[in-house]
Amino acid sequence: MSDTAGAGAGTGAGAWGFTDDRGTTLTAGRRPERVVAYVRAGAALLDLGVRPVAVYGSGHDGELLDPVKAGGLAAAEVPYLGPGRALGDSAVARIRELGGADLVVDVTYDGKSPYALDEAFAERLGAPLVALSVGSELSLPGIVARFGELAGALGAAGTGAADAEAADVAEAAVRAAAGRGAVHVLALSGAGPEQVHLARPHAWPELARLAELGVRFVDPGPGPGANWLTTDWEYAVGLGSDLVLFDSRVNAVPPHRVPAGARLAPWNPETPPSAVAYARFFEDVAGALEAGV
Repeated sequence: MSDTAGAGAGTGAGAWGFTDDRGTTLTAGRRPERVVAYVRAGAALLDLGVRPVAVYGSGHDGELLDPVKAGGLAAAEVPYLGPGRALGDSAVARIRELGGADLVVDVTYDGKSPYALDEAFAERLGAPLVALSVGSELSLPGIVARFGELAGALGAAGTGAADAEAADVAEAAVRAAAGRGAVHVLALSGAGPEQVHLARPHAWPELARLAELGVRFVDPGPGPGANWLTTDWEYAVGLGSDLVLFDSRVNAVPPHRVPAGARLAPWNPETPPSAVAYARFFEDVAGALEAGV
C-alpha cells in the first residue's frame, strides 16, 4: 500500500508538533507518551508500536469492548472505558489512576469533528486531541500512511518491512483472485429482520481499494445516504450477488436473507488503519473470492 501522505508531523528542538486531518496543529514541550484513543485508532497505533493507556468506543458500542473492533487491544490488556460520548467523572478518575493522558486520538469522517468523543472531555483531561481522517476523501493507503506518521511522531519505529510486504502480498492475492472469475460482491450491514444498510463501495476506502484491485462490487443504486442505502432484505436479495461481505461488528445483526447460492464473509467497517490489519482482511477477501471461482 504505497501512497503520498498528507501534511503531518514535525518536531523541533525539544518540542513536539503534529498537524491532524482537521488542519489543527498541535504543539507540546515534549513528545506525548500517554495516549487515550478511540478503539479503532488505538488498535492501529498498537499495531504500529504505540500502546495506548486506554481506549473508548463510539455511540454504537456498549460497556464491553467489541472483539471485532479490538484488534490486539484485549491481548495487550489495554483498558476499555466505554462509549466515548458517555464518558464522565468516573472515566476521568480511571485515566488519572492509570497515570493520566497527554494526548487523545480520535478519527474523523468529515474532516471537522472527532467522531467518537466530545472534545470537551479531552479538555477535562488536559490533553490535546488529534483526529485523523478515515473517510473517503483519502485513499486507503493515504489513511494508513497518516496513522504511520502519527505513530512515528509518538516515537514508534513505524510500519516494518514485514507488515508492508504482507499488505502487498494480500493485495496481489486479491488482484489474482478477482481476475480469475466474475464474482459479484455486495457489502452490507444488517439492521434487523426488516432493514439492511447496503454499502456504497466508493464511500468506504477499503472497498474502493478492493475495487481498484479488480473486485466487482454491486452498486446498491440511487437513493438517500452517502455511505449506505437503507432498504429491505428483499431488495438486497434482488441485486443478485455471489459474495456478501457482512458487517461483523457487535452492533450489526447477521444477514437475514442472501441471494440463492451466495457465500458470506465478514467485514469490519472499522478495521484498524494499519497495514497488518488490512492485510488480514484482504487475505480473507481473496480466499472468499477464490472459493467462488
